[in-house]
Amino acid sequence: MTSVASKLRIGTRGSPLAVAQSGQTAARLEAAGHCVEMIVIRTSGDRMADVSLAKVGGKGLFIKELEEALSRGEIDLAIHSMKDVPAELPPGFMLGAVTERADERDVLVLREDAMPGADGTLDGDAALLRVATGARIGTGSLRRRAQIAARRSDLATAAIRGNVDTRLEKLRRGEVDAVVLAAAGVARLGLAVRTRPLASTGFLPSPGQGALAIECRDDDATTRECVAVLNDVPTAAACTAERAFLRELGASCVVPVAALAVATGGNEVRLDGLVASLDGQTILRAQRSGSPERVGVDLAQALIADGARDVLDEVERQMAGAD
Repeated sequence: MTSVASKLRIGTRGSPLAVAQSGQTAARLEAAGHCVEMIVIRTSGDRMADVSLAKVGGKGLFIKELEEALSRGEIDLAIHSMKDVPAELPPGFMLGAVTERADERDVLVLREDAMPGADGTLDGDAALLRVATGARIGTGSLRRRAQIAARRSDLATAAIRGNVDTRLEKLRRGEVDAVVLAAAGVARLGLAVRTRPLASTGFLPSPGQGALAIECRDDDATTRECVAVLNDVPTAAACTAERAFLRELGASCVVPVAALAVATGGNEVRLDGLVASLDGQTILRAQRSGSPERVGVDLAQALIADGARDVLDEVERQMAGAD
């Protein structure tokens, strides 16, 4: 079904971050001369905010209801954090655009008394090494949990979910000593909070982190043409490689898998990828360069040859046993 609406109806989750980044994207479409309407849709992932994503179906729960609204023609496009989008979309849907990537790094936010006397200029990597033994680091991400454990096995990780404000409130109440968040999310919300960046070369982000995905129906040529102005070619190429890596591994977007691609010119990217055990004791990591789709497959196969499939199978068994 091709959209014939006089305005672009944008579907978004209702979280403060989703509304903020969808609003910022809507403003770009308006600046390009389009009339837009924002439609907030509550997703399964939002309703089950206190349940581990790994146990209830993964990050795809954040887009399920948005895709259903797209299919019914109630909205023309949906805006997602790219890291929440499964590596394979259902039939009938496509990514009409990928926005220019914001800061792809994770950041450490410490409670004021968690590291007394520390230099305020310390970055996240140095701060993580200085945090006291036994400190509780809040994160709902198995990827972050594994990379923290690989650096500091003496730290405890606390599984927390919810929007950014909810996580920061848990930090303020002393439930955790620090939280790890996506730098892009903090920036898009305009929060006045001290963040300490973790270098993405050492602490690899989630595939797609920092970019926004614009999803539409694949038969809606009108909407595809409208959103083309949002597409950033280098970011799209990088995300293609990262998502091909995830897809070839057969991994969901909640397991301890990380990837970051950088466009190097000539339709090629350099891709760094990682697969980890939950305890961080096994870290498989490699780098490849090539065309976006091919390099993701090649890197995944290289890590599979090193035992990545066994590591991911063990993660799944551990998560099933934790139910």
